[in-house]
Amino acid sequence: MKNMLKTTLLLSSLTGLLIIVGRLIGGTAGMFIAFAFALVLNFGSYWYSDKIVLKMYHAKEVTESESPQLYDVVRNLAMRAQLPMPKVYLVETSMPNAFATGRDPKHAAVAATTGIMNILTPEELEGVLAHELAHVKNRDTLISAVAATIAGVITMLATWARWAAIFGGIGGRDDNGGGNIVGFIALAIVAPLAATIIQFAISRSREFGADAEGARISQKPWALASALSKLESGAQNYQPRKNDVKPSQNTAHMFIVNPLRGSSLMKLFRTHPPTEERIRRLNEM
Repeated sequence: MKNMLKTTLLLSSLTGLLIIVGRLIGGTAGMFIAFAFALVLNFGSYWYSDKIVLKMYHAKEVTESESPQLYDVVRNLAMRAQLPMPKVYLVETSMPNAFATGRDPKHAAVAATTGIMNILTPEELEGVLAHELAHVKNRDTLISAVAATIAGVITMLATWARWAAIFGGIGGRDDNGGGNIVGFIALAIVAPLAATIIQFAISRSREFGADAEGARISQKPWALASALSKLESGAQNYQPRKNDVKPSQNTAHMFIVNPLRGSSLMKLFRTHPPTEERIRRLNEM
């Protein structure tokens, strides 16, 4: 409940920031245009974000005969969580990780990399996949897509405002034109940073919730804690192979651990909570 309240407040803040940016750029009309634009992009994200991500990572849907261990674990966990059976995908990469996507439990997909299959025990793999199904159950996959879309719209609008201010398209034709230009350039810098911070804060809060729910589904919090330790080490020591699909900053928040080394030096810009804290909470369970 606490995490859901926090997520609601953060999403509201992100929406409020979008409206403010739209109003500063184009007044009342700009505010409504920005909001309408975000709605259109969110509609596209709702229907197509899962397909885009799976295609981006060249994920291959597998059947029970093709990957019996992975398929069997997902099926058993889905039954335990009282969820429809999601589609199961494999991503050919030595990077040990996993993610879930889909707009709702009826249209969900769970993807695991070949790398994660090679380093985890069966119980640890069960813990990881339970975590991903918890994201599906809590509809975190949809929340993350909406947050990423709104943050992207804010960044795009702020960039437009910066270039318009530089070339005199906004705020440069009255007595305070110079001040307006400085203000809009500042907006172009501050607004995307604020949007990114809020988006990542939403991601971090949902990870804690998925850890707890996943531990309840698998009934093995220690197995998930052990898996997180291995995956964190694997991410830090990951050496891409020739045919590996490179992870993207735009999708890093989807994975169970951040797949990008050196991308979370500042606490505010972490896509995930500290792994040590996640392990501590799981061990307390």
